Amino acid sequence: MRRTSLNDADCPVARALDAVGDWWSLLIVRDAMFGLRRFGEFQKSLGMAKNILTTRLRDLVAAGILDTVPATDGGAYKEYVLTQKGRDLFPVLVALRQWGETHQFPTGACRIELLDREKAEPVRPLELRAADGRLLSDADTMIRLRN
Repeated sequence: MRRTSLNDADCPVARALDAVGDWWSLLIVRDAMFGLRRFGEFQKSLGMAKNILTTRLRDLVAAGILDTVPATDGGAYKEYVLTQKGRDLFPVLVALRQWGETHQFPTGACRIELLDREKAEPVRPLELRAADGRLLSDADTMIRLRN
């Protein structure tokens, strides 16, 4: 069954989900952020079927999230690299990661940490702040349709 495109939706969350796709796509982007570039590397890391990986990579390239480049070793294979649009997903992945650490593991059970490369210290939780610096929650925000 083909999914309905949300590319024309008024909601930016819906359009973003339309571009990113499913969980496999976000996991591919995650792996690309940590240096994976080749089809076989993604397949080994994610353990997904070749046909599904092929489709997801093609969709991410079509969405402008990944680009294909010649192999760095001069081989016949292409490699996948994040575009700026793809790298801009980093805070989204960090937010998902931090939510997962808080809600999907018993306290202290997550063994994988995201560290600041320069100081080798854990990254602080993301915060949403108002223009004046106030910390915001969902109750402190609203949406408005612009004309």
